[in-house]
Amino acid sequence: MATFDYKGRSIYYDVQGEGKPILILNGIMMSTKSWEPFVSSFSDKNMFIRLDFIDQGQSDRLTNSLYMQELQVEIIMTLLHELNLAKVNVVGISYGGEIAVKLAYLHPHVIDRLVLFNTTSYTSPWLAEIGHSWINIGKTRNGQNYYQATIPIIYSPSFYEKRLDWMKKREAYLIPIFSNPEFLDAMERLTLSAESYDAREYLSKITAPTLIVSGDEDYLTPLADQKKLHQAIKGSYHVILPGVGHASMYEVPMLFVTIVLGFINAKDITYTV
Repeated sequence: MATFDYKGRSIYYDVQGEGKPILILNGIMMSTKSWEPFVSSFSDKNMFIRLDFIDQGQSDRLTNSLYMQELQVEIIMTLLHELNLAKVNVVGISYGGEIAVKLAYLHPHVIDRLVLFNTTSYTSPWLAEIGHSWINIGKTRNGQNYYQATIPIIYSPSFYEKRLDWMKKREAYLIPIFSNPEFLDAMERLTLSAESYDAREYLSKITAPTLIVSGDEDYLTPLADQKKLHQAIKGSYHVILPGVGHASMYEVPMLFVTIVLGFINAKDITYTV
C-alpha cells in the first residue's frame, strides 16, 4: 500500500504479487477496498495493481473543481512511471472501463491486453439523465434515497431476489457512506467527468487484444451499447454472461476471475495445424 504525487495530490495504490502486471480500474462507486475478495486470486501468479482514482477511496478529493476523464488517464500514466512499467494488462469495469478505453487509444503502447466489463463507448443522453438523477438525489444528503436510486439497478433482478439477505447487509453498510457529504460531492464530480465521454470515433485506434464482457441483464450500460463497442474495436472478442447485471464481479465472482486471468495469461493465441 502506497501513494504517489500527482500535481500536488496524493494518489493511493496497492501492488501485490509478481508476474504479468494486471491493473484493475474501479467502477465509479468503487475503491481499492472493493477488490479485497479478489486479491488472493489475482496476485497468485500475477502482479496485481489496484488504484483509487482522484475522488475515490483513499486518494485525494478535488473539491470545488470540475475535470474530465483524461485526468484519470494522466494519473494512470504517472502510476506506470512510478512503478517503472512499460506495459500493463488493464481490466476496467464501467467507469473504469471508460478510462481504460481512453488509455487504450491515447497511449496504445502501454497496454498489453485489455479487458472491459460492462463498458459502453459513450455516455448516451439516457445514461446522462440517470447521472443527473444521482446528482440531484445526492444533494438531498439522504443516504437511503441515494442507495435506492443507485444500487438496485446495478444488479440483475434474479440476483437481487436470490441474494436478498446479502443485499440488505450491503444496504446497511452503504447507507452511512451514502449519507456522507464528502462522498456525495466526490460522486457528483466523478459523474460529471463521465458526461462528456464519447470514444466512438477513436475506437478503431485501439490495437491491444481486447475482450469485452457483458451481462445480458445490465440495465445501466445496456447490452446493445456494448455490442457496438465490440463491433468498433477491431479483432475484439465479446462474451455475454446470461442472467448477470452491471455488477458482474459480485454476481459471478468465480467466472469474473476465470475470464480475466484466462484472457490475460493465455499463451496460446493462434492455432496451427
